[in-house]
Parts: sequence; structure tokens; C-alpha cells
Amino acid sequence: MSTLTVVLIVAVLVAALLVAGVLFRARAGTGSGTRSLKRRFGPEYDRTLQRHGGDSESAHHDLRERVEQYGRIRPLPLEPAVREHYVAQWTMLQERFVDAPRQAVADADELLTRIAATRGFPEPDRREEQLAALSVHHPHHVEGLRTVRRAAHSGSASTEELREALVHARALFEDLTAAGRPVGAEAGGTRPMSGRKSGHLLNPKGSGA
Repeated sequence: MSTLTVVLIVAVLVAALLVAGVLFRARAGTGSGTRSLKRRFGPEYDRTLQRHGGDSESAHHDLRERVEQYGRIRPLPLEPAVREHYVAQWTMLQERFVDAPRQAVADADELLTRIAATRGFPEPDRREEQLAALSVHHPHHVEGLRTVRRAAHSGSASTEELREALVHARALFEDLTAAGRPVGAEAGGTRPMSGRKSGHLLNPKGSGA
């Protein structure tokens, strides 16, 4: 075997190794990005993937774009008096649910939108942007606002569906009115609720939601 042949073989092997290395790093980077997005967005990641028909590339682009646009928002704290006012309004709409369930759900949609704007998220007239921003900072509970909004604008939602929508939205309400640092991507799950906040008036049997 000539020296030239050996050199060519070595060159081909080196080139193949370099290509393999690039592909490996690209795949590793993609996997790392997926894990990072899943950790950050939790259930919102799965919902976004579903909305994009399982196309992970489109879903990742969507989520990263949200982070780029709204990740720098620093939610404003609520003054104690303002927080108490919002809590009182939520309690009142829950009580009104018994006699006017559809109106109570519509009021919940408006109240959550107004609180979000007070906290520094996009204004109520930019609702889609507000939802996108909330999905970055409250990914575990933002679906509650979508649910209550769909129910409020549905002419066929049953009383039970309206009740479930309001109960679902309560977790986001508690996040938005919580004292101190808002719950974001680092903390998931729904905190247990008891007492007056438990929404017992929303349960037709009065046994709790």
C-alpha cells in the first residue's frame, strides 16, 4: 500500500470522525434543549406540542420565542389593599355562581385578566400576548385561564362544566395574588386549598371542590 493511499485513508477516517462528532453534539444539544424546555414549562410543554400536532421543532420554536419575548418580565408586587380587594372580588363571584354560573365564569375571566395586567403582564386588550406571557411565568396554571375563557364564551357549557372551569382557574388566581415571589417554572403542582378559598359554594352538594 503506497504512502499516498495511507494518507487518503487516514484523511477519510478523520473527516468521518469529525462529522460524527458534529452530529453527536447537535443531537445532544437538541436533547438538552428539550429537557430544559420540559423542566421550564411542565404541562405547558405537552399542551404546546399537542397544539403543533406533535411537531417538536415547531413547539420548541414557539416556547423559545415566548421566553425571549416575555421571560424578562418582572411581575410587580400587589399592595396589600389591592390584594385584599381582588380576593374579595373572587369570593363574591364564587358566591354569585349559585345564581348566575355563566356570569360568574365571565367575571372570573375578566378578573384574572385585570390582575395579570396589574402585575405587569400585557394589558387586557392584548389577551393572546397576556396568555403567552403568563405561560412563561405560570406554566403550571395558565391553562386555568384558557379553560375559564372557553367556558365563558361557550353557549353550550353545562353548569358542572362552568363550575369545573372556575375551580381550575382558581390556582392561577392564587398564584397571581400570592404575596412575595410569584410561582413560576421552578415550582409546579397545585397547592392544597382549604377554608373559604376552597370554593365550597361552587360544589352543588356543598362538600368542597
